[in-house]
Amino acid sequence: MNTTKEKTIGEMVADDYRTAGVFESFGIDFCCKGNQTIDEVCESKNISKNLLHNDLEKIKISEDNQVTDYKSWPLDLLTDYIEKKHHRYVENKTPVLKQYLDKICTVHGKNHPELFQINDLFNQSAGELAAHMKKEELILFPFVRKMAIAKQENQPSPQPPFGTVQSPIKTMMHEHDTEGEIFRSIKELSNNYTPPIDACNTYKVTFALLKEFEEDLHLHIHLENNILFPKSIEMEKEVKKE
Repeated sequence: MNTTKEKTIGEMVADDYRTAGVFESFGIDFCCKGNQTIDEVCESKNISKNLLHNDLEKIKISEDNQVTDYKSWPLDLLTDYIEKKHHRYVENKTPVLKQYLDKICTVHGKNHPELFQINDLFNQSAGELAAHMKKEELILFPFVRKMAIAKQENQPSPQPPFGTVQSPIKTMMHEHDTEGEIFRSIKELSNNYTPPIDACNTYKVTFALLKEFEEDLHLHIHLENNILFPKSIEMEKEVKKE
């Protein structure tokens, strides 16, 4: 694992996803804000660079070398995986979380008014994510698949209706930033998803699900921002040359 100054956090996670857990433990956003280097993020967050490097090195010498190399995947496979794993996860978990949040707001909202803010934020995120994923499934991902097939078969580059693949990618990344900000607020309001002493089982399950939802979203955004999008931009350049 290369941890040189030139590599960004996002690139390091793209090389070895096990590093994501280390960055998470230091409160470092590796997906939406993954374009920072270790030096930059340590300075901005007042983190000990030595401690961070030590934890990253522990991963390097770990006996567990079973790491999914998403970077090696063909882009059409990666888009299929994102849809089938992460998009479906959001679609399946969203109604469950909405139901649980409504319930705990009704039961515990008087003593914990922050639950209403969390509920509003999650509903905002859910609505925006649903629209975001449809744009990917209907506009961006089909074009990426066409490019991948054209490259595999040495065919002419497909002509995108949006000029260049960078146009929808720019929009998707902006929307990722919005989702990241929403969940940072939810995390803060929920005290890092820590249920209070008077929490019932539904309350505890809801916070556990919110935490799981955020973790899945982080991987989802990482796969797009740090692997799929840069490789799609590079592929577009390559197929245009051929």
